[in-house]
Amino acid sequence: MKNDSSRRDFLAAGLALPAAGLTANRIPTFAPDPTEAAAGGLRYRVLGKTGLKVTTVGYGCMITSDASVIARAVDLGINYFDSSRWYQKGNNERMVGAALGARRKQVVLSTKVDAGTRQGALDELEMSLKELNTDVIDIWYLHGKDAPEKISDELLEAQRIAKQQGKVRFNGVSTHKLPAIAGKVKSLGSVMDVVLTTYNFTMDQDMENALDLLHRERIGLVAMKVMAGGLRPKNPKPQLKRPGAMTAALRWVLKNPRISTTVPSMTDMDQLEQNFKVMTEAFSPEDEKILAARLEEIRPWYCRMCGSCDGVCPKGLPVSDVLRYVMYADSYGQFALGRERFQQLPAELQAVRCADCETCAIQCRNGVKVTERLIRAQELFA
Repeated sequence: MKNDSSRRDFLAAGLALPAAGLTANRIPTFAPDPTEAAAGGLRYRVLGKTGLKVTTVGYGCMITSDASVIARAVDLGINYFDSSRWYQKGNNERMVGAALGARRKQVVLSTKVDAGTRQGALDELEMSLKELNTDVIDIWYLHGKDAPEKISDELLEAQRIAKQQGKVRFNGVSTHKLPAIAGKVKSLGSVMDVVLTTYNFTMDQDMENALDLLHRERIGLVAMKVMAGGLRPKNPKPQLKRPGAMTAALRWVLKNPRISTTVPSMTDMDQLEQNFKVMTEAFSPEDEKILAARLEEIRPWYCRMCGSCDGVCPKGLPVSDVLRYVMYADSYGQFALGRERFQQLPAELQAVRCADCETCAIQCRNGVKVTERLIRAQELFA
């Protein structure tokens, strides 16, 4: 009974959070820029202190393999595109560069660096510039930094050099655990311009507090994982695809004016057209009902990346990371991406078999069936 009550409280509060975020006591020093409308169904917001005006729906290129979809997005007027040096084993940037072609200057282009050293990062930047066929990256993110110590002085120095050389306009960091690094990002002051963060309707109050903190500092905020896991896992049993859940999830994120733009993945023209239309659609009471039901539907398998299980596994598994890898395979249909990430784990962690444990030390506070999902990952990728 207590769990049911807590869940109802979360739904009531969580689905209304962006509206609450507009109150004076939550954002006292920096009022959000109004959304600006333009012809053709486009909506714009300013990306923090960068001053860049970006469409509220951008384009996450991570799993796109069809360059014509990206080209069509540019034609529609979408002007924010996000890639990474090692998406699709390095091929994604090349495809994005070819798709943009001569229209590169019409868009804000971001990519990410995975290297852990200053020179390694600068070397990756040179490759990104070449593959994207551009002289400058608009936003260069340190990729996947989920703990403050991962934002090292060495990597910050690489960003400083890149900006000084004119090869990067603005610097940023991407993360799946914004509350863990928000204080570090704030402490960097003018050095950090943009944060790309997981953000969707499943997030808790810690995420809202982190967004507030950075928004007050005029850090540009870009949302990824806005669909909360995509369609559904194929295992252990089929789930019904709830009609309208994906676009409702995107509308939920867009109603928060602290978020300047979003980078949903789009692999075909239908997804592009659906997401494009969301820019002009308001979040509705019906959307709220859809997402409340959707939250129950995904609860057993979707990791909200709250961080509560970090360091708990006695065998050292990075539980939330592995859950994300299996989500890539089962929900995004990107088996190769999930396996690639899993195989980047140290060999001793790849060798762990959760089925060998009598009990699991992880008891997810949000109801994820952790053992089942970890075993699924090990069966798929190991």
